[in-house]
Amino acid sequence: MPTFSHPTFTRRTAIQAGAVGLLGLGVGELSALRARERSRAKSVIYVFLSGGLAQHESFDPKPDAPDTIRGEFGTTATQTPGLRITEHLPKLAACSDKWCVVRSLTHKSNDHSLGHHIMLTGRGDAPVGFNPSKPLPTDHPSLAAIAGAVTKARNNLPPAIVLPDKIVHNTGRVIPGQFAGVMGRARDPWFIEASAFEPKAYGAFPEYEFDHQQRPTDFKRKTFTVPDLSLPQGVDGTRFGGQLDLLKHLDAQRKSLDSAASAGAFDRTRADAVSLLTDARVRAAFDLNRAPRRDIDRYGNNAFGWSLLMAARLVEAGVNLVQVNLGNNESWDTHGNAFPHMKDKLLPPTDKSLCALLSDLEQRGLLDDTLIVMAGEFGRTPRVSTLTQHYKGPGRDHWGSVQSVWLAGGGVKGGKVVGSSDKTGGYPATDPQSPENFAATIYSALGLPKTAAWTDAESRPHHLYHGDPMPVW
Repeated sequence: MPTFSHPTFTRRTAIQAGAVGLLGLGVGELSALRARERSRAKSVIYVFLSGGLAQHESFDPKPDAPDTIRGEFGTTATQTPGLRITEHLPKLAACSDKWCVVRSLTHKSNDHSLGHHIMLTGRGDAPVGFNPSKPLPTDHPSLAAIAGAVTKARNNLPPAIVLPDKIVHNTGRVIPGQFAGVMGRARDPWFIEASAFEPKAYGAFPEYEFDHQQRPTDFKRKTFTVPDLSLPQGVDGTRFGGQLDLLKHLDAQRKSLDSAASAGAFDRTRADAVSLLTDARVRAAFDLNRAPRRDIDRYGNNAFGWSLLMAARLVEAGVNLVQVNLGNNESWDTHGNAFPHMKDKLLPPTDKSLCALLSDLEQRGLLDDTLIVMAGEFGRTPRVSTLTQHYKGPGRDHWGSVQSVWLAGGGVKGGKVVGSSDKTGGYPATDPQSPENFAATIYSALGLPKTAAWTDAESRPHHLYHGDPMPVW
């Protein structure tokens, strides 16, 4: 992996022993955390669709426009009078009273790398020296990194987690904007490496079992693995006395670590952290192999479903922000063959798993305190085009000028539409919203005040808010 990858353990060691490191980030305050009563903090699940969701084929169709703008899909009525969305999201249409859509988010980039950076950091400007080919320490910090730094840990879990993988192009290029940037590498967010596939090796997007660039595909690996846990920079195996690689099973691991603690290799708070490894809630949050079959079936037996089910469990366990990267290698980059790919591969798991997430969180009493937000790095061009040298069928190109953002839970007013795009779906017509407004919405949902700040690697403070929350409440 490139420079910005964190050191990782083997899968079994990572999910068990790596959890010691995960829990150990806050072990200095472990006893105090246990003793202190806290009200339930607000949570966010950020679903990021790498590649760019087409607004026309999702939440902002233009049924009265010419077919070169309208595209091939029809529309369907929702429960909300006057609100129509694509015909291929019927489950979401039936529960529109639980979600709202912003149709007017806009920024200035049509580039994948800068678009990712903008929407993963909530900053519309490019940082000084921005390199689209690799992350740099001068990048703006990601929303996940900031949430991890400024929100309080609960239940000895990290405040923010990213899953099921880093966003990596099939060439091996790691997309900038996912990391802590100027905050320093020690503040990089936690990445749960749970993807069962290797798009970097296969050059495909097998979470949806298709490849929009028509490369050879290999879908032999079709299970969601028990995740590896990547440790932040500066937290490695040596912190635990060199014992971790020797431990093969949880019972043996706990016994060995307890022995090490009593021998003085660990202090008492680290031993306390080890004791939490047998907590059923912690194990269940990370291990979907133990999830009831009915939950897997309800969310969908695919990467979208698995990832959102894990996100729900992590929020329930006490993680404040979970970012879910869906579409590694830019699966939603529908330049061509867009309509069959979206109809058959992309929209069905989106529809099913989002509705399952809404229902699941509501049943568990978590929906009112959990904001779910879904966006990509940009929208798609208003005009349908065909790149005959690459694709047999038509699609849409990159378009930062407008995109639709979907939100639910966290007190969001269901059935609401914020802003609008023009008649071609190319530019905001009313109430334009910026990436800074988008970020402010997430910060507000996390319960962070306007006075909140984060510090960079030089301990200099920076304002958290650079805009006002979008009017979704």
